[in-house]
Amino acid sequence: MAKPLKQSNRLREAAPTNQSLPRERRALRSRWNAWIRQHRQSFHASLGRLLARPWSTALTVLVMGIALALPLLLFVLLDNARALSGGLREAREFTVFLATAQSADSAREFADELGKRGDVLGVDLRTPEQGLAEFRQLSGFSEALDVLEDNPLPSVLVVTPRLDTGNGEPPLLAELKADARVDMVQYDAEWRKRLSALLGFGERAMLALMVLLGLATLLVVGNTVRMDIQTRAEEIAVVQLMGASDGFVRRPFLYAGFWYGVLGGVLAVLAVGIVEIVVRAPLLELLASYQNRFSLHGFGWRDAMMVIAASAVLGWLGAWIVSTRHLFAGRPQR
Repeated sequence: MAKPLKQSNRLREAAPTNQSLPRERRALRSRWNAWIRQHRQSFHASLGRLLARPWSTALTVLVMGIALALPLLLFVLLDNARALSGGLREAREFTVFLATAQSADSAREFADELGKRGDVLGVDLRTPEQGLAEFRQLSGFSEALDVLEDNPLPSVLVVTPRLDTGNGEPPLLAELKADARVDMVQYDAEWRKRLSALLGFGERAMLALMVLLGLATLLVVGNTVRMDIQTRAEEIAVVQLMGASDGFVRRPFLYAGFWYGVLGGVLAVLAVGIVEIVVRAPLLELLASYQNRFSLHGFGWRDAMMVIAASAVLGWLGAWIVSTRHLFAGRPQR
């Protein structure tokens, strides 16, 4: 009899625990559903408040869109500039203009001599006839060139060193400049240095502009939300006296900042797209005159989504700063 009594006592002790688990789960699910419902209501109600005052909302969104579009346009410009200059930045060869007294055979022997060096990857010989034909094709002065009795162009050697020395000059360059058979040497690395410095400056300027205009976006959203809080100060005070938490009071303003950010980001992406469409045709026509070999590219959909997300975060953060400051400064004394 003792053993069955012990088992029944254990079952009786365990029964309340088993019955309490479903109630705890139901309570947790109920709180979760209430939290989701409050966020959904604030999400839609904040958008409704923005649409109820279209002019003030439009002004705020326009300021945010223009502020965000400026660094985006600079980013697109620098991105295309990097693509356009890719061939020049990767170029490591230098062009050797031989003296006009050098014959075709001498130029060929010189090219073979350079090609046998261990520090030379390759040598391309361009004869005066090839240079004149290329100049005739690119310049458009073919009729004027017909009156020339002799070809004034020299033989040209395009020398590619085996190793890229970065910003330094290869030792071969000094030897070629001192050679009596060479009239002039053009080294493309000088353009690489200038272009790298220019692009580096542009990237720093873009980052600085992005930070400044990001702060401006925060201030615009914060000021707009601050005015909204002031108009609803009495309502907020009553809700706080009734025991509402800080999160409950802050939530609609956070979603208002979120909507400002989303709309401002969408407007900025649209502005960048419109500018790309307007300038694309004349820019392609200009590049075609320089025999360009690259295609323009603008904002992709991933970049657009990242911009809108970043703008939404800025709007949310600006609203959070202002609403939190109001909660700490204007908390009612109960």
